[in-house]
Amino acid sequence: MAGQRVSMKEPVCLIENDSDGKLRVVRSALDILDQIDQHVVVVSVVGLYRTGKSYLMNKLAGERKGFALGATIQSKTKGIWMWCVPHPEKRDHTLVLLDTEGLGDVEKGDEKNDNWIFSLAVLLSSTLVYNSMGTIDNNALEKLHYVTELTEHIKVKSNQRDGEESSEYLRYFPSFVWTVRDFTLTLEVDGRPITANEYLENALKLKTGQSAKVQQYNLPRSCLRNYFSPRWCFVFERPASRDKMRRMEELTDADLEPAFVEQAKEFCDHVFKEVKTKTLKQGLKVTGRLLGNLAETYVSAIRSGQIPCLDNAVVALAQIENSSAIERARAHYQKGMADWVAYPTETQEELSEVHAVMEKEAVAIFINNSFKDEDQKYQLELMKVLQEEYDKICERNYKESQKACESKIECIFAPLEEKIRDGSYMTPGGYKEYCNDLKLATSEYRSEGGRGVKAEEVLKEYLERKASIGQAILSADQSLTEAEQRAEAEQAKREASERENRAMEEQLVVQERLRADQQRTYEENVNQLMERMERDSRNAIAEHDRVLQARLKEQKDLLQQGFDDRAHQMQREIDAIKGAKAQEEEKKPSFMSTALDTVGTAATLFLPGILPKVGGMAVKWLSKWF
Repeated sequence: MAGQRVSMKEPVCLIENDSDGKLRVVRSALDILDQIDQHVVVVSVVGLYRTGKSYLMNKLAGERKGFALGATIQSKTKGIWMWCVPHPEKRDHTLVLLDTEGLGDVEKGDEKNDNWIFSLAVLLSSTLVYNSMGTIDNNALEKLHYVTELTEHIKVKSNQRDGEESSEYLRYFPSFVWTVRDFTLTLEVDGRPITANEYLENALKLKTGQSAKVQQYNLPRSCLRNYFSPRWCFVFERPASRDKMRRMEELTDADLEPAFVEQAKEFCDHVFKEVKTKTLKQGLKVTGRLLGNLAETYVSAIRSGQIPCLDNAVVALAQIENSSAIERARAHYQKGMADWVAYPTETQEELSEVHAVMEKEAVAIFINNSFKDEDQKYQLELMKVLQEEYDKICERNYKESQKACESKIECIFAPLEEKIRDGSYMTPGGYKEYCNDLKLATSEYRSEGGRGVKAEEVLKEYLERKASIGQAILSADQSLTEAEQRAEAEQAKREASERENRAMEEQLVVQERLRADQQRTYEENVNQLMERMERDSRNAIAEHDRVLQARLKEQKDLLQQGFDDRAHQMQREIDAIKGAKAQEEEKKPSFMSTALDTVGTAATLFLPGILPKVGGMAVKWLSKWF
C-alpha cells in the first residue's frame, strides 16, 4: 500500500493532561495522523524519568534535536509526544515515534497517571522500548511494576474473567525491547560469554517456591514473559563524560564514546529491520489515521472512568473506519470520473471502460481501508453508492448527448427549416426536393462526431415532429400522381420504421452494456472480497502460529527451569490456541460461501442485471480459491 506519507520537522504532543489533570488527545496531532494513509511502525519508549529516553528516539528519527533532552533531575517530557518520519527501510511505511513522560516523576507524584501513560504506550505501539539505567536486577524489575498492573488497566474482552489467558494479551501487545544505559558489567554467566538477549532472559528466570517473597519476585518476570513476545535487550556504555552529558543536544557522534555510538547504531538498525507494522487482532495492519482513532478511543474510555477494552475498541473503530472507507472510495470514484469522462461519450462502452477502471480502484480503496465487515454490510453499501454514482453519470451522459444532438440538428437542418418557412417546398416537385434535402442533412448528421449515446433517438424524435410537414408537402405536390403519392407515403413510413429500429437498437446496446457493467461490478466486488477474506484468514492463522510459538517456547523454558506444574497448566492454553487455529482453517470455505450468498442475494436489490453466484454456483465458483 503506497498511501500518503507525512514527514514532521519536529515532535508534537499527542496526549496531554488538561487543566483537571485528565488525559486528552491533542486535536492538531490527530490531524497529522489523519493525513497518513500508509501503514505505520510505532515505537514507544517508556522508563523512569531522566534515564535518557528522548536521546534514543532522536537517534531513531535521525536527528540530534527533537524530543527534549535535559541534564537536570526534572522530567522534560510531559504526556506522550509524537514524531512521524519516513521509515528508512520500509518505503511504504511511516515510522511513528512516541516519547512518554518519565515514570516516577517526584514533582508530579501521580502514580495513576503513570499507569495510564504506560498502558497507552503498550496499546499504541508495535514495539515497547523500556529504558533503564545500570543493570537488570531485582530492583530494576521492581521499578517496572507497571507491567504487573496492565490487566487492571487493559481488558481484552468486555466480559473478561479474572485470570484471562495471557495468550489473549499476546495477540494485541507489542514486542519488547529493554535498553540498559550506563551498563558497566561484563556480559557473561559462569565465565561463559552471553548476548544481551540472554542477559535479559536470565534476569527473567523464575524462582521456585510458594512464599509471598518468591511470588513477589516472580510477578514482574512472569508478566513480561507472558505478555510480551518476542523480547530483546540492548546495553549501552556511558556515552560521554558528565560535563559533556550536560550538553548532549550539541554533541556529534565524534564527541561520544565510540562503543556507545556503535551500540546506538545496532539498536537503531534492529528497530528499522525487525520491528513489524502495528497490527490489531487477526493481523489487521494499522494506518496513521487508524492509529489516531485508536488513541482517541482509548483516551476517551480512560476519561470516562472505564478500562480500555481491546475488542470493543476494534468494533468501534470498524464502524468509523468502514464508513470512512466508503466515503474515501466514493470521493476517489467521483474525482476519477470527473477527470476522465468527456461528455457526451461517443458510446456507452467508452463510458463503461472508464467506470470499470475507477470502480476497481474505488473497491480496492474500500477493501484496503475497511475491516471487520463481517456481514458485508459496508461493502454492500459501497456497491449501492457506486451504482448510484454511475447512474447519475449515465443520466448526465444522456442529457449531454441530447443537448449535443439537438444542437447539431439545429445547425445541420437549418437550411431545410428555412425552406419550410419560406414555402420553397410547396411547389410542383417540392416533395422530391424536400426528401433529398432531408436525406442529405440526415447523412451529414450521422457523419458528425460528438453526438453520444442518444444520436439515433434524438434524430428519430426530430423527424417524427417533421412527419406532418412532410405529409403536407407531399399532398401539395401536384406533379405527383395519386399513385406516386401513395408510394411516397409508404416509403416515408418505411424510413420512419427504420429510424425507430435504429433508435431501439441504439438503446438496446446501451442497456446490454449497463447489464454487463452490473455483472462486472458484482464480480469485481466478489473477487476483491474473496481475496481479502483469504488474506484475513492467512493473517489470523499466522497470528495463531505466532502466539502458539510464544507459548510453546515459554512452556519449554518452564520445563527446563523445573516448573513442571506451570508448564502442564499452560498446556490447556496451548490446546485452545491449536483448536482456534484448526477452527479458522476449517471454517474458511463455509465462511466464504456464506459471504458470497449474502452479497449475491442483497446485490440483486440494486443491481437487477446480475447473475449472482449463490448456493451451488457459489460452491463451484469458490473451488478456485482452495
